[in-house]
Amino acid sequence: MKSNEIFTKTMPFVWAKLLLGLATILCSIVIFAVLMGVAWLFNNDGVSGIMLLIWLSATGTIQFFFMHYIGYLLKAGHIAVIVEAVTTGNIPSNQVEYGKGKVKERFVTSNVYFAIDKLVSGAVRQLQNVLEKAGNTLGFVPGMDTVVKIGKMFIGISLGYIDECCLGYTFYKKDQGEFKSAADGVVIYAQNWKRLLKDAAKTTITVIILIAMIILVTFLGFGLVFRLLNWNGFVAFLLACFVAAAVKSAFIDSYMMVKMMTSYMEVAPSTNITFDLYGKMCEMSSKFKDLWNKAEKENPTLEHVKDQSVNAEGSAEEKPVFCGACGAKNRGGTKFCGSCGKPI
Repeated sequence: MKSNEIFTKTMPFVWAKLLLGLATILCSIVIFAVLMGVAWLFNNDGVSGIMLLIWLSATGTIQFFFMHYIGYLLKAGHIAVIVEAVTTGNIPSNQVEYGKGKVKERFVTSNVYFAIDKLVSGAVRQLQNVLEKAGNTLGFVPGMDTVVKIGKMFIGISLGYIDECCLGYTFYKKDQGEFKSAADGVVIYAQNWKRLLKDAAKTTITVIILIAMIILVTFLGFGLVFRLLNWNGFVAFLLACFVAAAVKSAFIDSYMMVKMMTSYMEVAPSTNITFDLYGKMCEMSSKFKDLWNKAEKENPTLEHVKDQSVNAEGSAEEKPVFCGACGAKNRGGTKFCGSCGKPI
């Protein structure tokens, strides 16, 4: 099933995300009206300033609860349905209930999901930082600073959805623990980053244009209405920000997530995991190391996997070996090519 078809057929999740965002905005408006009513009664600029600060704080709290708690679980259900669609070609009839059931079945409690989500997100961000540092080494080249900044922006947008892909792999690998599946998901991302980045490039430009259009239409719309009614321009600006963020989260983020997860799940099942990447990635990312440590607690027999990777990489006495598939040079004792991931 193609990504555009999956996005269209999983619209119930998209509309649910939009309704969640609009509910957040509605709560914020109600609180604003109440607090501004209190400020009007006192008719004092100082009180108005205090009420505005309280409103901003309350809005942030509501935003966190709705979007970072309910929204995360809603996104997890969407991910479960996308994985089912890519791997089987079928969309469950009651997909919202199906996604909800899969999240409960896989993670037992929301706390487990949040723990894995944060560790995977942190590991992916740290790996992206490694790519950015590699780009900074070219800063001495005239005009390269601009290229590097554009590259960082592109990587940040295009790979910002990889953590969802890694979490999606946990729904696919039902035969092992959640933390181990998530760790495998990150390794698969690392092995296929060229393919994923290439696929992301085809979508990122379209997404940037759509985001710009949403921001332009939303801000012009609210600005025009508030100007005609002679209402507060600052309030119009804040509401435009909230609405634009809600629309982006519901439609643009969901579209990009479906596109990236489709590309990821097309290569993940057939990827032969390079075992010596576990040790390397534990050194590169503290978050991945935490994820792996939790995977070891799930299954103590995994300890030898990381040891194997460290021993294979650290044996200086063995001669280097070359991959028969791509010709890359690897350390002696390596079982899988560090470049293409194929057995040596």
